[in-house]
Amino acid sequence: MAQRTKNSVSRRRVLQGAAAAAGTLPFIHVPGSFAAEEAIGNFPAGVKAHSIFVGVTAPLTGPYSADGEDHLKGYQLAIEHLNEGTGLAEHIPTLKGKKGVLGKKIEYKYGDTQTQPNPAVQIQTGFITQDKAIMITGSLNSAVAIALEKLAQRYKVLNMVGCSGANETTGVDCQRYAFRSQPSAYMAAKALAPVLGKEIGKNKKSIYLVPDYAYGHSVEKSTGEFTEKKLGWKSLGSQVCPLGTTDYSSYLLNIANSGADVFVNVAFGADAVASCKQAKQFGILDKMKMVVPNISAFQGKELGPEIMGGVYGTMDFWWTLAETNPLAKVFVDTFNARFKYRPSWPAHVGYSQMMVWADAVTRAKTFNPLKVIAELEAGHKLQMPLGEVWYRKEDHQQVRAVPVVVGKTKAEMRNEDDFFKIVGLTPGPEVMPPDFLGCKMPSA
Repeated sequence: MAQRTKNSVSRRRVLQGAAAAAGTLPFIHVPGSFAAEEAIGNFPAGVKAHSIFVGVTAPLTGPYSADGEDHLKGYQLAIEHLNEGTGLAEHIPTLKGKKGVLGKKIEYKYGDTQTQPNPAVQIQTGFITQDKAIMITGSLNSAVAIALEKLAQRYKVLNMVGCSGANETTGVDCQRYAFRSQPSAYMAAKALAPVLGKEIGKNKKSIYLVPDYAYGHSVEKSTGEFTEKKLGWKSLGSQVCPLGTTDYSSYLLNIANSGADVFVNVAFGADAVASCKQAKQFGILDKMKMVVPNISAFQGKELGPEIMGGVYGTMDFWWTLAETNPLAKVFVDTFNARFKYRPSWPAHVGYSQMMVWADAVTRAKTFNPLKVIAELEAGHKLQMPLGEVWYRKEDHQQVRAVPVVVGKTKAEMRNEDDFFKIVGLTPGPEVMPPDFLGCKMPSA
């Protein structure tokens, strides 16, 4: 049974995760095996006799909570699979036939970030200082992701960044101890623009609804850069709104009267759902095409094909990749069996980041963060549900394919989860920013 504790600052519960077969697996420990290595961060103090600890955070309340629940499930499934030697762990050569990571069981706790940086930092600080976390992970907001990157850098603990679309995450705010798998706003925009040109056309007028933080502004900037330079679109400006807005009337009135051809909705999570519903009520979707550069996990389900049908955007992952990629099928099928629905992309981020980390640790043959970082920076190519993936040394951005999708109409849907069709899978090398988006990687 999961252990329950309380974070005294955030007043939110922090729950102890437990693998299904906890205490029944034969984990092997070689006494003194890490003793000769220099101490750094929580290494080797965090390498216990039979287990290591991972700190997980996700927004379980706040405007991104639905995506956060999915994100957390991805981590839970990955930890179960790594501890049991099942799921994708059976198909990654370094992990095949093993239980745990380097013979050690993964233990974890998770905490609610409330979709805010301060609670996330408070919770992960406790995981690092009290639980001796050997790695921290989990976010669904770029402000949270950037704050946790800086925390990990300060404590010299590896951070496998959760969901974060802002360019800054692996750009100007890049950190030696942090690695991001989700496509940056630049990558998503570069993959999306050619599809928009083909399907919507060139020389259009666009207007943006933008959440007022790093993610929103970088998505607007990158989407504008590629649609204006490549397609000849003209931006009529943006309506900038606070995160967690519930009434979008004033913003949407300006959008409705703008004369734009395309409404680019950058809002995410519950904000995206509310703003899209209200845009429909204002008649905006009847006279403008809507584009959502980064579609939220449950946006299709909560809005339905009546609103999302024909809407173009990108996702980190979409479950129909299981129809063409055997490793995606392993992930989708095992997730569906465990949680009774097909995974959305935040779950994929959590699941895949755990697997990539475990592979790097196993290749490094140590939990020493400097040696694990060296393995991740080495450009080792790993077959995953998106195909071949690896990290760039210069900015710690994962090189990976970017799915471009369009919302299906009700008549096109084959089942209750079939909300989107993948219309493009742009290879990672084709969308990577050449200038590292201002990243100046810390040397230590």
